[in-house]
Amino acid sequence: MTTWLISDATTLEGSSVDIAIEDGTLSRLEKAGSIDPSIAPEDRRYDANGRLVTPTLTEPHIHLDATLTAGEPSWNESGTLAEGIGIWADRKESLEAADVKERAERAIEWMASNGVTRVRTHADTTEESLTGVRALLELREEVADLVDLQVVAFPQDGIFTDESHEDLLRESLEMGADLVGAIPHNEHTREDGVASVELAMDLAERYGRPVDMHIDETDDPGSRFTEVLASESIKRGIGDRVTASHTTAMHSYSNAYAAKVISLLAESGASVITNPPDNAVLQGRYDDYPRRRGHTRIDELREADVTVGIGHDSVMDPWYHYGRGDQLDAAFVLLHYAHMNGRSDVGPLWEMLTTANADVFGDEEYGLSVGSAGSLVVYDAPDAFNALRTRAPRTLVLKDGREIARTEPSSTHVVREGDDGDELERSVDFHR
Repeated sequence: MTTWLISDATTLEGSSVDIAIEDGTLSRLEKAGSIDPSIAPEDRRYDANGRLVTPTLTEPHIHLDATLTAGEPSWNESGTLAEGIGIWADRKESLEAADVKERAERAIEWMASNGVTRVRTHADTTEESLTGVRALLELREEVADLVDLQVVAFPQDGIFTDESHEDLLRESLEMGADLVGAIPHNEHTREDGVASVELAMDLAERYGRPVDMHIDETDDPGSRFTEVLASESIKRGIGDRVTASHTTAMHSYSNAYAAKVISLLAESGASVITNPPDNAVLQGRYDDYPRRRGHTRIDELREADVTVGIGHDSVMDPWYHYGRGDQLDAAFVLLHYAHMNGRSDVGPLWEMLTTANADVFGDEEYGLSVGSAGSLVVYDAPDAFNALRTRAPRTLVLKDGREIARTEPSSTHVVREGDDGDELERSVDFHR
């Protein structure tokens, strides 16, 4: 029997607790100081010293086939989604499986060190050799010690824009892709966009797979495919297995139409993923002033009880040149441009980062309660507000009762000159 004891940790609700994990399962959760340390060997006793603890994090939307390719073969100078797609079209012609796996694995290690143990990646199925899809499906098993990896069969260039794309999408599902994707706003016509939603839903039912579509990722208020996805979800009764990613056009819809779409999403049971880093910079590129920002209507969706999660989307690729695989970075961007910087917004942001993202992923053992998976992360911060404020280092990450990452935060010393001319040195701690 393998036992861990995390003592004197602070939960998101502010409680001070001891946590025992036995054989990969959270077995005890009691008031701090209540659990005898001797239940765990010395090398598996961790004194959190009042630091924040949460269940591990989830990355519900990323593109690991393209990660770490920023600048290859060129940089996205316009900052637009369209130029990013064009650059990726050139880059994917030279994809090699070993390269895809090496880059993806490095990004996964970054995410794991930041407390992420569940990752949903989209894999481009419009690359005719399906090299990226094959590589990520192989990697799914190879990185299982760090993360649970889901692969979405994603037709980046559209399903009906080339006669081969539908067959490639079907082949990817036959190969074992976990979810069905689509990108209706990237089809040539409105009619083809609707047909792509319907086909993806047909394939989901045929193969018994969930759906995650890039949908209405544009500033154009005339892009109206989310209503189609929600309607199909209602008619087929599969909304609890459907994710609408981006939905940024909703930012620009009239209030009356947005209310209709949100009502349909709520009725369908479908989830929404917002991707703050990418959509903060990709959207609004065709505007003069004022310039819009492409996040969806998070507050109104949540008020309607639609599950809304937070994704990073890109880490150093043609669409977003920055990033380090940290979900707290994504939330930090969101709190600024979604006006979620109030004290009362701290709880909703963490709910999106934790419970909502896990719901999107389909993790039924998620949580910090007796019987849940023994997967948790400790932050070098005393509470939820300060962990987000500083994007605090993750001092310990456990996955199913196994240590997968540990960080010893560096200390900074500021040297000042005192009144008598002597040097005064003081340690500065941003995190606590």
